[in-house]
Amino acid sequence: MNISGDEIASVVLREFEKWPNKRKPLLRSDDVKEWVPLSGIVAQGKNDLVCLAVATGMKCLPQNKIAQAQGVTLHDWHAEVLAIRSFNRFLLEECYALASFEKASSEYIRFRTQDEITETCFQSFALNEDIILHMYCSEAPCGDSSMELTMAAQDDATPWDLPSKIHTPDDLSPAEPEVLHGRGYFSALGSVRRKPSRPDAPPSLSKSCSDKIALKQSTSLLSSITSLLISPKNVYIHSLVLPSSQHSFIACARAFSDSGRLSPLKDREWEGGYAFIPFGILTTDKEFASSRRQPLGVGEKIVPSNISTSWTPNNTETLIGGSLQGRKQFSLKGASRVCKRRSWKLALEIAKTASILVPKVEEALDVNTYTSVKHSLPLSKRREVKENVRAIALKGWIRNEGGEDWPMEGVEF
Repeated sequence: MNISGDEIASVVLREFEKWPNKRKPLLRSDDVKEWVPLSGIVAQGKNDLVCLAVATGMKCLPQNKIAQAQGVTLHDWHAEVLAIRSFNRFLLEECYALASFEKASSEYIRFRTQDEITETCFQSFALNEDIILHMYCSEAPCGDSSMELTMAAQDDATPWDLPSKIHTPDDLSPAEPEVLHGRGYFSALGSVRRKPSRPDAPPSLSKSCSDKIALKQSTSLLSSITSLLISPKNVYIHSLVLPSSQHSFIACARAFSDSGRLSPLKDREWEGGYAFIPFGILTTDKEFASSRRQPLGVGEKIVPSNISTSWTPNNTETLIGGSLQGRKQFSLKGASRVCKRRSWKLALEIAKTASILVPKVEEALDVNTYTSVKHSLPLSKRREVKENVRAIALKGWIRNEGGEDWPMEGVEF
């Protein structure tokens, strides 16, 4: 059945409307309104659309704070990234429910048969075949897919002179052309970009949402941890839904399609169930009530919201600074359900259940540091995909490294 952008957007917008006001942008008493991006992952089944993850947010950690995150504070809580993290958490919880026999079956996840499991496709679970995944974004994702909108908003659209080289802290030799800052150098199209921020803010190496979503067209929506348990084969975005006001056909084709900067990946397949699967773009005329484009009364002004929210059918959390609201940033008690450390712990609990019995997955997860998980043999095919994409399509991608040499202890799953 054909689904419209309006139908997908409506599912996400209706879910947001149910949230209590404490999880939404504020209407302050001084005639100041807050705005925030909204994103969601929607599953299309045989007969209906179901929202599996919704998130708001628009900030990330500066590079000089990454080492403090220690797997408990999020590096990036832009709505699109947080929605994908929330979706992964939901899938892990479905796996846990099946593995521990809390559920006899799931609408979304199933056990794979022994005939399906091979040396490179070793995962115990798969997304049900009749599920199609859609992603909604209330704003054009920051980075390359929004550059035409950025240029149109400039008083002076004269191109800026581009930086030539960058030096990384651990390498004194000339590196790739600099990863461009946010909205700066807006005439340089097709480039990998960092997250936008205020000019006076500490720099971040976190890549733009356009770049991260573009990479997901090859690695699937699954995170590293989740891909140890669930096959990536059909966990790809089928369509990306944007408001008509936020859609530039030229920008989206360049950023995401096989005719743009990702053209070297056309028809590419890798071992392990990975492939380059570009999504379609759908538009909607529905606008998010707390978007940057919300109507303002006389004397009212609009400012960014500093809170973000992660929602799944199982849980809702509000975050500030990448940690749970009301908890100290970087503290173990501030660890969100979607953080790396808690996701790792949940994945290990799933792998240890008698119903799984894939020794190499348990061995990959039952290690002393998160770095060891990321460099484990079962994740080698996924690493190869990422390296290939960055080498031939998303060139100049400088990894936001540091601070992954931490243990699992100190959090619940």
